[in-house]
Amino acid sequence: MKHIKFILIVVLTATFFTSCKNETKQPEVKTVEVAASENKKTLDPNATYAKAEFTIDGMTCQIGCAATIQKKISKMDGVKSAKVDFDKKLAMVEYDEAKVNPEKLTTTVTSVADIYKVSNMKTVDAFSSEKKCGDDCKKGCCTKTEGEKMACKADCKMACCEKKA
Repeated sequence: MKHIKFILIVVLTATFFTSCKNETKQPEVKTVEVAASENKKTLDPNATYAKAEFTIDGMTCQIGCAATIQKKISKMDGVKSAKVDFDKKLAMVEYDEAKVNPEKLTTTVTSVADIYKVSNMKTVDAFSSEKKCGDDCKKGCCTKTEGEKMACKADCKMACCEKKA
């Protein structure tokens, strides 16, 4: 029995050493050429750009829903920028008025999936997140949290402090 085990170990060891090759393969490198025009959109400098905001109902997640819708809108010919805010259910799109209209934006969103519904479509001068503070806010009024606004001094005349409870 000892001899059989010994012979078996020798055979396995010999097989192991003869089957292993000491060649190291270099990884194969492939180069893929991509035309620059495919990746970059050319924007018309003479175009008239409009900004639209609208609500998108039916989104259930930020990565799958909001990101997909944002990519679809961004790829549209004539769209300069697009941002979809999942938390606010809000889409903000800047587009060339000659190539894109609100109906095309609605069609693009609803074509991603049947569950997405567009509502409250409106053309704006500035997106909600871009709105600038007035002169009173230069002192930090617009950057205050609701708690800080509630804790304003009694003699504060800024607009954000006037709405104290």
